[in-house]
Amino acid sequence: MSASVIFAPLVSIWLVYALAAAAVLLVGLALWRGLSGWWIRALALGALVLALANPALQEEERQNLSDIVILVVDESASQDLGDRTAQTEAAIASVEAEIAQMPNTELRIHRVGDGDEDSGTLALTALSEALAEEPRARVAGAILLTDGRVHDLGVVPNLPAPLQVLLTGREADWDRRIVVKNAPAFAIIGEEFQLELRVEDVGTPPPLGAEVELTISIDTEEPATFTVPLNEDLELPVTLPHGGANVLQFSVAPVEGEITDRNNASAVQINGVRDRLRVLLISGEPHAGERVWRNLLKSDAAVDLVHFTILRPPEKQDGVPVDELSLIAFPTRELFVEKIEEFDLIIFDRYRMRGILPMSYIENIVTYVRGGGTVLVAAGPEFGAVDSLYRSPMAEILPVAPTAQVVEEGYRPALTDLGRRHPVTEGLEAEAPEGGWGRWFRLIEVEQVAGQVLMSGPRDLPLLVLNRVDQGRVAVLASDHAWLWGRGYEGGGPQLELLRRLAHWMLKEPELEEETLTADVTGEAMTITRRTLAEEEPGPVTITGPDGTVTELAMPMAAPGRFEAVFQAPVLGLYRLEQGELTRVIAVGPATPREFVETIASGADLAPLAEATRGGVTRLEPGTPDIRAVAEGRVAVGRGWIGITPREAYLTTEVNVVPFLPAWAWLLVAAGLAVVAWLVEGRKGAKAA
Repeated sequence: MSASVIFAPLVSIWLVYALAAAAVLLVGLALWRGLSGWWIRALALGALVLALANPALQEEERQNLSDIVILVVDESASQDLGDRTAQTEAAIASVEAEIAQMPNTELRIHRVGDGDEDSGTLALTALSEALAEEPRARVAGAILLTDGRVHDLGVVPNLPAPLQVLLTGREADWDRRIVVKNAPAFAIIGEEFQLELRVEDVGTPPPLGAEVELTISIDTEEPATFTVPLNEDLELPVTLPHGGANVLQFSVAPVEGEITDRNNASAVQINGVRDRLRVLLISGEPHAGERVWRNLLKSDAAVDLVHFTILRPPEKQDGVPVDELSLIAFPTRELFVEKIEEFDLIIFDRYRMRGILPMSYIENIVTYVRGGGTVLVAAGPEFGAVDSLYRSPMAEILPVAPTAQVVEEGYRPALTDLGRRHPVTEGLEAEAPEGGWGRWFRLIEVEQVAGQVLMSGPRDLPLLVLNRVDQGRVAVLASDHAWLWGRGYEGGGPQLELLRRLAHWMLKEPELEEETLTADVTGEAMTITRRTLAEEEPGPVTITGPDGTVTELAMPMAAPGRFEAVFQAPVLGLYRLEQGELTRVIAVGPATPREFVETIASGADLAPLAEATRGGVTRLEPGTPDIRAVAEGRVAVGRGWIGITPREAYLTTEVNVVPFLPAWAWLLVAAGLAVVAWLVEGRKGAKAA
């Protein structure tokens, strides 16, 4: 029970103050005049002021509430290193026993694991949420049991009591790790760039020398090992070998005594992009479909197009002097001898041999293709004539041979069975309008001698044929009527999509390869796709996880030539996919999860937060500290002990208010005192007379 005096004024409190001030003045005046009853007048006026102030005695029945101590336990992956788990369990048991011995005190335990999407340890967020669940007036302290590697330092809990950090780990812990500092997201294929990384020992490492063996590999290429200095920033020259995702892996051998080897490897994924695609387009003569290729290539800002149309062949003799012609001379030597290697793609659009390109230049083109270049032939009626490109050294790399026949009839281009599975033409039929694609009216009859037929015309004659020649690629489109689709004739067709895919296959874009094993990662789910032109199923894919676990996953068919499966990655890191001769390395999250980037226990980041609440950071290595009760505002940490602040919170169950006197009694007291003062002063006045 608790009692206190309260006031419930019968009038405005300011009026009470005014009357009290007037009473003081009147008493002062009586004292100044020497009235013998001044003190009785003071009592009378005081009784009148108290009557207006209406004092009362308030009695409260209180129920004492227990103090609450919040214990947040870090159970993230880094807490499994060394003997931190044992330290943690021992500390929990000790804190529970200490709190149980403290009178009127309860313990609330909250456990926090790894954050979603590799966000690390969100211990301060968990502490803030735990504080929100408890009455603030009852929180006597908070204890954070962790290795100090928390990743939400921007969350500052509003603590009404000391925060104590109990630090796991040992002073002698050390670790070797790889830190990649400035890996770009994109890089230009074939151009060298600098990647900065560092191999360092942190903590308290033993003397192991100043150099270390660093192994580097790109995708599934054979790794190379270099000797590099330890604890120094390194600038590595890197050149990406292909477009699309390139996974660069760096690793050092595990060392006996280090706390973990999970960060002895690191990987970055860099997308290879082409700087500017240089395309040479040679039109043998003006025709209706000539602008199809030009418009397609000019619409791509990443393409540098060089386009020549042969308007005045050598055999044309019209008597006009050469110095009066405004036509640009065809720079054959510059294009096909000096700069041919600079082009990514050469397109011959209805070109015929007219003596413009000597046979030695055509041989240069063949050499260019065998060395990795690409040539596309868009054939017209001239392809079957005596001056056809086929009647040149180009014949040894072309996948078709003309029969000299030209089919002049309406037909609808169709995909072959192989074309329905090939990435260049896969799914194009789904875009066909009702009734099928629009008709074409010309086909150059050719016989397939190599490569793959993706589209056919009347009587199943080859229409689109692709072929690989050594390191290069060649394609032949045996018609010059693709432009009819672009004009929307009879509903048109997927002209731009077909030609775009064809050009990108020629330029060796990874997503259009025929035999590929790829994976797309969303969160921790990996969608594995196998593309193949083979008739039989490719079989299961073998997945090797970052911890060495091997899983075989069946891949059902999702579409003709494409098989897919979804794999839920159990841990973050690098996964190796293998199926037959195809191998792929993919990163699920970072190769080194955030929990293993910094593994040495440290309270440096949490110390300012704890000290601001009069708490501190205490290592568990010497043993779990005692818990004491300290007064509010006092330092709550010392050698071998930590403190909490009892809050003495209570719950009021009943309140009784009893007035000292009723208002009429106060008036009687005041009146009686006034009469007594008058009588005393009157009697003394009579005696004086």
